[in-house]
Amino acid sequence: MIFTDTHTHLYLNAFDDDRANVVKKAVEQDVKYMLLPNIDSSSIDPMFEICKAFPENCFPMMGLHPTSVKENYKEELEIISGWFEKQNFIAIGEIGIDLYWDQSFQKQQEEAFRFQIDLALKNEIPIVIHSRDSFDEIFSVLEDYRGSGLKGVFHCFTGSLEQANKAIDLGFYLGIGGVLTFKNSGLDKVIAEIDLKHILLETDSPFLAPTPFRGKRNESAYINLVANRLSQIKNIDREEIAKITTQNAIDLFKFTDHA
Repeated sequence: MIFTDTHTHLYLNAFDDDRANVVKKAVEQDVKYMLLPNIDSSSIDPMFEICKAFPENCFPMMGLHPTSVKENYKEELEIISGWFEKQNFIAIGEIGIDLYWDQSFQKQQEEAFRFQIDLALKNEIPIVIHSRDSFDEIFSVLEDYRGSGLKGVFHCFTGSLEQANKAIDLGFYLGIGGVLTFKNSGLDKVIAEIDLKHILLETDSPFLAPTPFRGKRNESAYINLVANRLSQIKNIDREEIAKITTQNAIDLFKFTDHA
């Protein structure tokens, strides 16, 4: 049984004291693959370090997170795009639009989003979308790329059934994590209506830990708790959950080509 955590920030300070143990614990608990989205230029080296330490388990993406889109975003995008001349990445991420924390850079966020979508199409790799309080804005951009071959995942999907179906119609997977285990999230009702072939598992660790660890540090091993809940909702055994969601991840990110 092999699970894949398609979204974990293992390089962040929250793991400084026990990073290697966190990876080993995840692998011991059947989470063999961990995919790492980038945030901005400051996270690139730490991300590379852990991927170098665990080359068969950890795989890097490259991208500029929307909350890191500030006055210097063009310089940041230049750094991001420059890395594609040096090595291959499994995806561009995480990218998108975030209107929860700060709306003052919305125009620049959209510009950075489009720039990185074009980069993904040029390199023939998927995108990992951050869409906090911005589904309408994200969908508006993606409609412009319909038919282009663009694909990817809506990371940390917590939207409605209508939004889920729209994302799927645009060629995207839904990244499902700890929120699925939250008592009143309503996500369970949405996911009950979605075929497993459209679902990826993720943690977004160290954030959004599932119940019963809600509010504490999240980690990749907790994919098991998300899988348990998904198993209950779908009335499908864990082995099938692991098989389908990991195959979905391999189909999208093709990270086993880099292992």
